[in-house]
Amino acid sequence: MSTLVAVLSITGALCLGAMSPGPSFVLVARTSVGVSRRDGMATALGMGVGGVVFSGLALAGLYTVLAMVSWLYAALKMGGGLYLLYLASKIWRGARKPLAFDQGGPAQKANTKPAFWVGLATQLSNPKTAIVYGSVFVSLLPRHPPTWCYVALPAIVFTIEAGWYTVVALCFSSQRSRGIYLQAKAWIDRLSAGVIAALGLRLMLTAGKTGL
Repeated sequence: MSTLVAVLSITGALCLGAMSPGPSFVLVARTSVGVSRRDGMATALGMGVGGVVFSGLALAGLYTVLAMVSWLYAALKMGGGLYLLYLASKIWRGARKPLAFDQGGPAQKANTKPAFWVGLATQLSNPKTAIVYGSVFVSLLPRHPPTWCYVALPAIVFTIEAGWYTVVALCFSSQRSRGIYLQAKAWIDRLSAGVIAALGLRLMLTAGKTGL
């Protein structure tokens, strides 16, 4: 298999992985519909940067350390699970808080930095992603890939992660989506919090397992 074909295969595999449901999807969707389109896109940007971090770790071979040093991998998963539980509790507590909308969307400050950092932290909360990237890279790339792969793959990962979640943000920030959200905000927020909490608990309960 040529290196170009391998990179294209990796791109396809990562596209499917990015589209699978998870806390990132829930967070971007809820932020876009409940806060603003700009905040949703900032969260998507954070997801993309988190993907670059994990792909860089995978290319550096550090994913092998996570797979071999069980206590470190378990500690990172526990930490990630605790963060997701904290995020879920924050969403749950704010479920009944009303939102004020104007013609341009939710009345929120223009500062989208908090949304970016929450997106980045949520993406980095699951160290299993680094293992997945590493496994895909090892399975499809040649033993000694050319230098351009070390530049191209993180860029591809960023494009996939940020691009997909930007699409999610645009879809869920429509006026129709916001109208539905306003009608059932408390229930939607609690459902979102429940999903994120369940994924956090799952991460913690599997902390002792290094397999995929």
